[in-house]
Amino acid sequence: MITPEYCRMMARYNAWQNRQLTESLDGQSLEVLTEDRGAFFGSILGTLNHLLWGDLMWMARFDPSVEAPTVGVKQSVDLHPTLGAWSAARYHVDGKIGHWANSLRAMDLTGNLHWYSGTAKRDMVSPRTLCVAHMFNHQTHHRGQVHAMMTDVGLEAPVSDLFLLPGEG
Repeated sequence: MITPEYCRMMARYNAWQNRQLTESLDGQSLEVLTEDRGAFFGSILGTLNHLLWGDLMWMARFDPSVEAPTVGVKQSVDLHPTLGAWSAARYHVDGKIGHWANSLRAMDLTGNLHWYSGTAKRDMVSPRTLCVAHMFNHQTHHRGQVHAMMTDVGLEAPVSDLFLLPGEG
């Protein structure tokens, strides 16, 4: 389904996108970042926090050196109260994702992943490759929501085309 090379490319894409979002949102007021815009996770910062929460949750399942968040999905929007706090945590997690992806071997992507889902309230089993693909898809999905909210506010959203990832193509 997916390869270590795919994971490395998507980890680079994720970090690039998050750097661009940080640069684009830097200097915006907390009011702009936290105003409920009708998105599933409310605001720009709420959505960014949820995305970071999801990355931490999935990475804790893939890499035992990553600590899972101590809050559930409903509280994920409040993970960090400011863009600066989010940005620092985001940089750290993107480094963890990059390190994990760079150390992957094909055999690391085989078999099933077993975990308890607090959201579904049950034990889960899915192919490891499906879970990894889901993590990267989840990132792209929620960044798309952030882009839409930025556009709605009148901010210029950064380029997000995968084929424009520096160093690719």
